[in-house]
Order: sequence, then C-alpha cells, then structure tokens
Amino acid sequence: MKLKYMGKYDLNPDSLPHNEHKPNAVAFKEAKDTKTLGIIANIVAFFILIVLVALLIWRCSFTVLMHLFLGSLLSLLILFPHELLHAVCFKKEVYLYTNLSQGMLFVVGPEDMSKSRFIFMSLLPNIVFGFIPYIIALINPSLGFLGCFGAVCISMGAGDYYNVFNALTQMPKGARTYLYKFNSFWYIPE
Repeated sequence: MKLKYMGKYDLNPDSLPHNEHKPNAVAFKEAKDTKTLGIIANIVAFFILIVLVALLIWRCSFTVLMHLFLGSLLSLLILFPHELLHAVCFKKEVYLYTNLSQGMLFVVGPEDMSKSRFIFMSLLPNIVFGFIPYIIALINPSLGFLGCFGAVCISMGAGDYYNVFNALTQMPKGARTYLYKFNSFWYIPE
C-alpha cells in the first residue's frame, strides 16, 4: 500500500482517481449523490448510537452519560487513523482526501478486490476503534468511558456498514468490486 495525500476534495467526482470500467461491470444500487448518502448515514448513525448507549446505561449505569461527551471528543481524534486502517487493506496506491468543512475525510483506491476483502476493509476501523472498546466496557462496566468511545466510533461507521450491506446483498459469489469515482461496481472475472 502506498498512501498519497491529495488535499481538499473539490466535490467533483471526476477528480477522483479511477480506472476504466471492467467488462460487464454492474453499478451497486446505492445513493447517487453524497447528500443523500450523508442523510442516510446520519440517521443510521443516530439510531445505532441511541441503542448502544442504552445498552451501556443498562450494563454500566447512568454514569456513562458523563463520559459520552468526552468519548465523542476522543472519537474525533481517530478520524485520520480510521482512514489509515481502510488504506492498509489496499495492495496498491490509495488516496486520502479531506474536506473538513463538509465533514469529509476518506480514502479511495481504484484497484479491484474480492468481496471478502472489501467487507474486511470496510469494517476494520469499526472493529478496532468501535466494537473492541465497546465489548471491553460491557465485560468490565467500570470502563464505561471506553464503552462511550466505542459506541460513538461504531455509529461513525454507518457509511461503511452501508457499503458492506450493498456488497453482501448485491455481489454474487466470485465477484470482485472496485470504486469508480464515488460509486462502487462489481463484476465477475473472466
């Protein structure tokens, strides 16, 4: 993996690195613009956060609410490491973009990958920064702060879960996927 920082994303999908389409490539049925995807992801993230915090309150007591604000602030510190964990799953070049005024920080790589590697790439940061700390807090309720951090990080992965859902429900066995501009495609290798 070779990471290249590309600077501020100019909201022009044509400026993103991409290869030519593969023969018989099929576009994922997904949100066609970033605004719609952002709305969907935010609604899902809010629902996930409410459920996870409720479970923490049940397991660790109401004291976790005191930790929620600090856990939220700390989760902002892992935005860059979150994207680095996505990036390490690419074998070739991967490009990092930012547009913090729009709340965007993402990596994109034009290489194709198997369904399982795509799912792993999508989930890796959420497992490391979200599920592991959250489960540790459920096992040891005195670490409620860690649970709040994990809950916020899990909810921040809503866009990643959307990609996983699309891969699981749309890609047939043996298919490979790749990004083309801001959209995902799958194809069956010949």
